[in-house]
Parts: sequence; structure tokens; C-alpha cells
Amino acid sequence: MAVDTTEHVARTVSDHLPILVVLVPFLAAPLAVLIGNRTGAKVIAGVATLASLVVSMLLLMKVIDGGFLSYHIGGWPPPIGIEYRIDAANAFVLFLISAIGTVVLPYAFTSIDHEIPKRNHCLVYCCFLLCLCGLLGIVATGDGFNVFVFLEISSLSTYILVSQGSHRDKRALTAAFDYLIMGTIGAVFFVIGLGMLYMMTGTLNMADLADRIAAQGPNRTILAAFAFIVVGISLKVAIFPLHMWLPYAYSYAPSAVTVFLSATATKAAVYVLLRFLFSVFQPGFVTETMAPELVLLPLAAFAMFGMSIVALFQNELKRMLAYSSLAHVGYLLLGIALMNVEGLSATVIHLFNHGISKALLFMGAGALVLRVGSTFYDDIAGLGRSMPATSAAMVVGGLSLIGVPGTAGFISKWLLVSASFERGWWFAVAFVVLSTLLTVANVWRVFEVLYIKEPPDGNPTVGRRDAALSVVVPAWVLAIACIWFGIDTDLTLGSAQTAAESLLSGSLGMVH
Repeated sequence: MAVDTTEHVARTVSDHLPILVVLVPFLAAPLAVLIGNRTGAKVIAGVATLASLVVSMLLLMKVIDGGFLSYHIGGWPPPIGIEYRIDAANAFVLFLISAIGTVVLPYAFTSIDHEIPKRNHCLVYCCFLLCLCGLLGIVATGDGFNVFVFLEISSLSTYILVSQGSHRDKRALTAAFDYLIMGTIGAVFFVIGLGMLYMMTGTLNMADLADRIAAQGPNRTILAAFAFIVVGISLKVAIFPLHMWLPYAYSYAPSAVTVFLSATATKAAVYVLLRFLFSVFQPGFVTETMAPELVLLPLAAFAMFGMSIVALFQNELKRMLAYSSLAHVGYLLLGIALMNVEGLSATVIHLFNHGISKALLFMGAGALVLRVGSTFYDDIAGLGRSMPATSAAMVVGGLSLIGVPGTAGFISKWLLVSASFERGWWFAVAFVVLSTLLTVANVWRVFEVLYIKEPPDGNPTVGRRDAALSVVVPAWVLAIACIWFGIDTDLTLGSAQTAAESLLSGSLGMVH
């Protein structure tokens, strides 16, 4: 009997998609070093990130309407073996991470060439691919200890990437060291919590953990594990007041590194927080033991207001954007604290919308660095007129950050407001509105500096000399995405609502 080998191969590749999304950048990373050639390293990084994007899109299409994919590493079924479990929640985040990596890479070619010595380029692309692999692995895996392993892979590579900014500013070394210390503390807390859960349940598979924690009910060890895990991940998310590493890391890292991390690193950590809160410990456990409205809501308010006000007093664009990122972590926490479908939908969709908006703004800031070597407001005054394409893209990103109707950021804030009304939390609506006004003040100041303020004498901003196409094109891809996903929400809102319903039901698809 004839066998259709083409169909068999296609089916086999499709079966392995959950591991391929992580495996491709993992295998490409050492190749970027072994090839020993900058051009070859660029090609390898580009092909690997694009392949991960294609795989993540295929995964998202498979689970966007519900359900899940379960992949057993080495053919060993869980809980003995490691499982990768893909559902709407993590498929959506996988798509964000791989899409940002793909869009950022052409920009990174120019940024790395100008900001990092040539002798380090192959190693930088290797670290970029390892960071991408780690972030994708954090999101894809269904095993608690595997989350820790990938968390460390992404973190260690990130510390190196941030430190590469020392060739322009030596403070990048201090920023990388601070990030290392805080990241290590967070990882230690997380793994202590996992150890306690293993001691009580005998498993690290997330689906089995959920079953056995629910069967035991809360006890002191499980409560302590819950506290360790939440605090450990909160350090990675940079939740106020565990946030001090982030502004320095974003400000002094190479521009391309800042763009990538701002859109992906904290987003992956927020996903892990959501997964453990709602899928492992379950919503009922969280409500009874944590009281989200008493713990998360005040932290969200402090972040939304405190960090926005701190941003107002910055005199440098990258630091202002870094503190703005901390403020938007408050929006993510508010959605979690609401504990309803619309609130969680707002959190999940804001992961995506804020990711593309902030990546666009940091990309624009990096273009300004390439032009004048700085993002201090005095140094970039008037650049909006001499770099029209780059600055116009930044305007779109700023409007999306504010949440102007017709942009992606509006969808997130509208959902938060609707979810707050649903819970009867009028004060939460006031939080969103007042924080948005502070964002308007921050963004307007940037527009004023770029377009209205006159450049100082001797500043090389005279004449029209925009950024290179490798910078402008990725920026406008993100700008168009900010507008597109503000108008057509079928993909983002549909995925977010499916993910929120799954999370709030405590579902991990318990059948192996």
C-alpha cells in the first residue's frame, strides 16, 4: 500500500510545534558563536527568530478557540516526564515574544553595529537567541521546575546583554549587577516555593500540582510556598516596590536590548504570575488566602500614580519610558485584582498592546541615540523636525500609550474601565483616568521637546537626516500594529478573552 510521505512528514512536524518554538533559537544560539562571522550570526539569528514566529502563529491558530496541546518531552508522560502545554493564554504570549524578536532584529543589526564593539557581535547574537529561547520556554512549559530553568537561561543572557551598554556608558555595568542581584533573589524565592510544593505534593507538573493542592487544601507549607513564589515572580515583574532594578537596566542597556526586554521580559514574568495564581493555586485559593483587592489593588495604585509622577521629573527619554513601564505594570495588576473575565482579558491584552507600544517608543529613543548619542531632553530638542519619519512613528506609540481611541492602548484601558464598572469599583475607574492624565503629561512633554523646543547652539540637529531604513521600517511596522490592533481586535481580544476564561476557571486541561 502506498504511503503519502508528504502528509506524514507534515503531520510529524505539526505534532512537534510546541518544542520547536523553543528548540530553534536554542540550537541557533551556539551556531551564532561557532560560525565566528558577524554576517553569518545575523543570518542565523534572523532565520531562527522568524522560524519561532511562524511556529508560534501556528500554535496560536490551533488553540485560539479553546482547548490545549500537550507535548511530552522524550515521549515520557507527565508527571514523570516534562510536559509542554500550549493553550490560548501562553500561545498569545509566545506570539508576542517571537513577533517582537523578529521585528526588533533588523533594528538590532544597526544598533549593535554602532553601540557594541565588533569583537562581541557574535556573542551578543548568541545571548539574544538564548534570551529569546528562555522567554519562550518560560511560557511554553507545563513543568514548574522547567519554568525556573528557562527563567535562569533568559536572566543570565539578559545580564550580559545589559552590560554591553558599558561601551557607551559605564553605568551599564552597575545596572547589570543590580539586575543580577535582584534577579537572583527572585529566582531563589521562586525555587524555594517550588521545593515546598514538591515536598507536599511529590510533583512539579503544573496540572498535577493544581489537582494535589486542591485535594490537600491550604496548609502552612503550601501557604509559605505560595508566598515565596508570588514574591519571587514579583521581583521579575518589577512590581512596586520591587522595581528598582528596571529603570537602570532599561536606561543603560544597548538600545536594541532595551527595545526587546521592555516588550517581552516583564510580560513573560506576568504570564508566569497569572499561570501560578489561577491555574496552579486556583482562583478560589487566591481569593481566600491573598485577598487581591487588599494586596494587589494598592500596589497597582502605587505603581500607576507613583511611577507616572516619578516619570514626570525625569530629564531623559529612556528613563521616563522606563518609569512609564513600571506604571503600566499597575494596569496589569489592576486587571488581576478585579478577578473577573473582563479584568483578566484586559491584563492579557495589555501584555500585547503595551508591549508593541513601548517597543516602538524605545525604538524611537534608540534612533535618537544613534543620531546625537543621548536621549536627554536638551540633546534631542528639535529632532522631530529633522527626523520626521522616526518621530512620527513615536507619536503613534505615544498616542497608544495614552490610550487614544483608534490605537491598541485604548482597547486595554476600555476593558479595564468596563471590568471596574462590572465590579462596582468606581475608584478603580478614577485610578485609570487619573493615571492616563499623567501619561498625557509625560507624552506631551516628549512631543514638545521633539517638535516645539528649539535645539541648543551647536547641536547637530539641523537639516533632514532621518534614521536608516533598518531603524525606520521596524518602527513603522510597530506603529501600524498599534493602529491595526486598535481597530481590528479579532485576534487580540479573542485570544485574551479565551485565555481569561480559561485562567479564571482554573483550567489547565487536566487530562494528559
